[in-house]
Amino acid sequence: MRDDTGAVVPVPERVRRVVSLVPSLTETVAASDPALLIGATDWCDHPPDLQVTRVRGTKNPDIELIKALRPDLVLANEEENRPADLAALREAGLPVWVTVVRTVDQALVSLRRLLTEACRLPVPSWLEEARRVWAALPEPPRRRSAVIPVWRRPWMVVGRDTFAGDVLARLGVDNLYAGHPERYPKVALEELVASGPDLVVLPDEPYRFHAADGPESFPGIPCALVSGRHLTWYGPSLASAPQVLGAQLEETP
Repeated sequence: MRDDTGAVVPVPERVRRVVSLVPSLTETVAASDPALLIGATDWCDHPPDLQVTRVRGTKNPDIELIKALRPDLVLANEEENRPADLAALREAGLPVWVTVVRTVDQALVSLRRLLTEACRLPVPSWLEEARRVWAALPEPPRRRSAVIPVWRRPWMVVGRDTFAGDVLARLGVDNLYAGHPERYPKVALEELVASGPDLVVLPDEPYRFHAADGPESFPGIPCALVSGRHLTWYGPSLASAPQVLGAQLEETP
């Protein structure tokens, strides 16, 4: 088996113990076969009642604890997890499956492969529903330009080749920084305002923007407070993302 990076992964014939180092992948497995999950990061908060061993964060996983759990498979992402940590897990003899996702189409293919090839599971109904929903998405009634901050102090925005940017583009929102050489560039607030967006999209993660923290920095520009899980996670939330995000984006003028 080869993961999304092209690396060969020695997946066992039967997978019964999975550790996930990515919140969206944790939810993916939990919604498909929760009995497989034995470990997840402290940031894995979906489903809310998940009862597994916590292995610290995506950037500082407890390698020794993961090894002690004896997983058949470790799930990771090339953007969220550090190469050094994944190398340490591989050196310990653990199969590590790494996802690479930049678009909705890539997400749908990657998730299918992760579930059927890596976890040895049948295709779940939620994934079929997500594929159907995105394939049937109508042409947006209008297009708007936007900046999409993901952090402040310093301000950072969505740049080129991102899953979030593709999601918004399909919903009629064009990222003004899609052509930036960096994927998540640091940009001064003055420049963001001067770029003249029709809209500022403020997700509630990774930075928790909300009505009292974020919109005040963009006076006179409509701001849409949106679900970060539906904007940046690829997993079961894909099935409802167009409806949820579409409604949140239309709440602005």
